[in-house]
Amino acid sequence: MNDDEWISILMQLRERREPCVLLTLLADKGSVPRNCGTKMIVGREHTYLTIGGGHLEYQSVAMARAMLENQSTVPHTEHFNLGARLGQCCGGMTTVLFEPLIQAQPQIIVFGAGHVGQALVALLSTLPCHITWVDERPDSFACVPQGVHIVQTDDPLDAVHAAPANSYFIVMTHSHPRDLELTEAILKRGDYRYLGLIGSHTKRQRFEYRLAGKGVTADQLSTLRCPVGLAQVKGKLPTEIAVAIAAELIAVYQAAS
Repeated sequence: MNDDEWISILMQLRERREPCVLLTLLADKGSVPRNCGTKMIVGREHTYLTIGGGHLEYQSVAMARAMLENQSTVPHTEHFNLGARLGQCCGGMTTVLFEPLIQAQPQIIVFGAGHVGQALVALLSTLPCHITWVDERPDSFACVPQGVHIVQTDDPLDAVHAAPANSYFIVMTHSHPRDLELTEAILKRGDYRYLGLIGSHTKRQRFEYRLAGKGVTADQLSTLRCPVGLAQVKGKLPTEIAVAIAAELIAVYQAAS
């Protein structure tokens, strides 16, 4: 193995925004499958390089994936006796350092692929976040930035239910009734980090009246950002509106971090 190969792999994973755990053999005693300093990288679906194979590697990969599942950010070490109990015939001892490399990457779901939606997704795609872009019109996704997951569906509510907890939702579809339906579903779900709805103060008042009639509480309505975006960023052009929304999202997820 090239001594710098693990660095190249980490850089590639970072560019793809994939979390991983870096494994390093710290110490060894007796007969061991790999020397001190050997490294391995474990992602959610793939592994890179090796610390020697066998049950040592099998258990280490399982521990690393548990860290990824739990979003653990604290490094720790594990000591392994490479004897019959571990299923290894080496008979030595080794210590493995587990270093999780997990960047805070918010899950952002954008509903609507109109002019503002296109400008917003283009901006967000340059940031360390995971983007799901939803629209029911099949010809809306003319230009999809790399890494953006598109969902073309007849029922955008499915994307609300499928989103993970603490997601960031932006509602800006071509239809006011669809905006209302999505906003109601997200508000009633309750476990979102952010909910922004495009529109004026008049639209907000109209939506608040209708949502209250559907059982949405005043406390839930208070979490709705409408008009959406930083008020200090002025302008009515799609890109100007997108910049205001992106700036507000950045402020919210940086505060959460």
